[in-house]
Amino acid sequence: MDLNLKKLSDNQLLNAYLSGNENAITALVNRHRRRIFDYIHMMVKDRDVADDIFQETLIRVLRFVNDGRYTENGKFKAWITRIAHNLIIDNFRQERSENTISNDEVEIDLFNNIKLCDGTIEDNIVRHQVLSDVKKLVKHLPDNQREVLEMRYYQDLSFKEIADITGVSINTALGRMRYAILNMRRMADENLSLIHISEPTRP
Repeated sequence: MDLNLKKLSDNQLLNAYLSGNENAITALVNRHRRRIFDYIHMMVKDRDVADDIFQETLIRVLRFVNDGRYTENGKFKAWITRIAHNLIIDNFRQERSENTISNDEVEIDLFNNIKLCDGTIEDNIVRHQVLSDVKKLVKHLPDNQREVLEMRYYQDLSFKEIADITGVSINTALGRMRYAILNMRRMADENLSLIHISEPTRP
């Protein structure tokens, strides 16, 4: 490989590739290979899956560049990272759809008493009591788990919105939510005094 290629900026390498220098794209990919792969691997926790996503990332990069769809002048590193990130999200969604027990089902299992449909006044009294008692448990969670849970249930944000706000991946946000639920169940089992759901007084 031409040693002079190493001295070129990302954009210069892209222009050289588009001008017919095949080695330029190889130099560009090699420049960011380790960082992008490590990022993918850190997110998916599986080397084989990370390899697949990394290869798909490279395929999309070449396709977009060849189609003239690269418009991030001077921001190639951020651009390729965003492509990898989107593929990670796609992979996670696919895994989630194939999972027999979804995160939504886990959430409903714990919060089914919170999301009661509109009913009688007594139903609403019970609902508010449940909400109050759950909030007591929430206060005992680690900060990062409490943050995700409150955004999800009290602000009604999607996991993508939570991930964007907190600066983590969707996978991480989902993981924190799952641990929050598990911790709340454990706390409820170990210390029932934290939860006291009273029956409404009946006439």
